[in-house]
Amino acid sequence: MTRPGPLTPDEIGAFTDTAARLTASIGSVVLGKPDLVRLAVTALFAQGHVLVEDVPGVGKTTLARALAASVAGVWRRIQFTPDLLPSDVSGVTIYNQATRGFEFHPGPVFANIVIADEINRASPKTQSALLEVMEERFVTVDGVRHAVPRPFLVVATQNPVEMDGTYRLPEAQLDRFLMKVSVGYPQEAVEVEVLRGASLRSPDSLAPVTDTGTVGELIQLVARVHVADPLYAYLVRLATATRTHPAVRVGVSPRGVIALARAACAYALTAGRGYVLPEDVKALVGPVFAHRILLTPDAQMRGLTVHDVLAEAIAAVPVPLPSAVPAQPAPVG
Repeated sequence: MTRPGPLTPDEIGAFTDTAARLTASIGSVVLGKPDLVRLAVTALFAQGHVLVEDVPGVGKTTLARALAASVAGVWRRIQFTPDLLPSDVSGVTIYNQATRGFEFHPGPVFANIVIADEINRASPKTQSALLEVMEERFVTVDGVRHAVPRPFLVVATQNPVEMDGTYRLPEAQLDRFLMKVSVGYPQEAVEVEVLRGASLRSPDSLAPVTDTGTVGELIQLVARVHVADPLYAYLVRLATATRTHPAVRVGVSPRGVIALARAACAYALTAGRGYVLPEDVKALVGPVFAHRILLTPDAQMRGLTVHDVLAEAIAAVPVPLPSAVPAQPAPVG
């Protein structure tokens, strides 16, 4: 099988144009958070899911709804509660007396973009209903597999402060998310603009700027972004640095390394490049790696954080020299 050639300027231009329109659309509602919006758009094109964790009232659900409204496709919102059942998410098979047969009734997970609001309020049994579909894009009900629409993206939100009536997401569930991000409080000028009423525009009023067919085509371009061999080695060494760190109990898995490589390719394309640079990797290490690392109890008692570990890993692993990272693959022949 012949490997696809380098991306053409027209292909890169089509990608960056769509990414810019998506970013502008979401940014018109989520004010003052350009880096966060770019990460959400990157996750969409990298076919990865996003977990947004922050305190109430900073715009977690607004970000998810704005992303869904900006893409002309099917989107569903699931409000997770303790009494939610797995069948309420994935769907159920019901006996039809008229046809004398069983019929599958798909749940809200059968959409292009699924907003899982306050996901940590559902029981572990219900949370596990998302495990298969987030990884494989299939739902198995009564032994029958059903494919969900493509592209498929889960944007989940959770509140890290209020712990009553919540269930901590297990590591296997967290590993399904490409990124874990935080909205954060707005800057003073942005919050003043909010108070003046400049952002009263609801995500529901946003007009789609692209469709799922176009997004699907652009996703195929991400797989053709050039990653030099020294950069692949750099990714692995960053993951190894987390696994061997004395403060880490569980380091980044190979799935996490693959996720970082895929995200870096999409991130590079949003900047108008058909090749990945070390700066792309560094910008994504936190969102992609942080939620995949478990610290030792001793490190937690000493006040060490996952981001401290990642900062030490980035400082300890040598960055490939520019001469070792060609912008484009060498021509054949």
